[in-house]
Amino acid sequence: MTNTRSVQLVECSRDAMQGWHTQIPTELKINYLNALLQVGFHTIDCGSFVSHKAIPQMSDTKEVLEGITMPSTSSTKLLAIVANIRGAETAAQHSKIAILGFPFSISPTFQLRNTNSSILDSLDVLKTIQTIAEFNKKQLVVYLSMGFGNPYGDHYSIDVLLDWADQMVALGIDTISLADTVGLATPGQISLALNTLIPKYPTTIFGVHLHATSQNWLKKMDAAIQAGCFRFDGAINGIGGCPMAQDKLVGNMDTISMIAHLKRLELAPSIHELALADARTIADQIFSA
Repeated sequence: MTNTRSVQLVECSRDAMQGWHTQIPTELKINYLNALLQVGFHTIDCGSFVSHKAIPQMSDTKEVLEGITMPSTSSTKLLAIVANIRGAETAAQHSKIAILGFPFSISPTFQLRNTNSSILDSLDVLKTIQTIAEFNKKQLVVYLSMGFGNPYGDHYSIDVLLDWADQMVALGIDTISLADTVGLATPGQISLALNTLIPKYPTTIFGVHLHATSQNWLKKMDAAIQAGCFRFDGAINGIGGCPMAQDKLVGNMDTISMIAHLKRLELAPSIHELALADARTIADQIFSA
């Protein structure tokens, strides 16, 4: 790993929950997030302020936030996904939310499916959300969705990715996560993308939000590590996926496996093992059916 900064682990409980086939009780979500806050993650993607009709599992995000207890000794930050200006304004009012995450697809088809808007319209929305974030002293993370290609036949190349990354950096976005939204990225694509972007923008944090199977996650993760990436999204037990992308969800990278691998490489951040075990027990309860 060429970057000497410590690895940032982002636990995406929201991504794990959003496509789950049965409604998860609010109190159970609260218990899970309170457990996750004890583990030592850099960030927890805890919920979203999006259309309740489109993502009904996230309709209780406000109530979940009200039930969360932020540990006084924890540096973990909470992130909420927002897809439009109204959602950003609502999320920005919550003191527990430190980061707004905006999904910006470089696939026109998926941007329309995910946010019901064109790419150019979404760029205008992003600029307004950036103003909202700055006014409310919130960080803004942009997810470049379909960052390694798409299943819709939309044109994709490293130049397309580079062009949109250029525009994000020009706007002053300092954290960009490349999202392998449907799990189709190859290790070679991951390597090419990160080896192109990281050297060009050394002051920008480039992370990866990779979806993978138990058979291919390791090669994908190693490709990112070797390219100098130090920000990784995952979900305990590899649950999750975007219900707006396709019918069959491809799970997130399994946080448990990722932590074990980072330990082998002596790159793991400080993690409270007992708290992680407690959180995994609750995850097993939530995602057992």
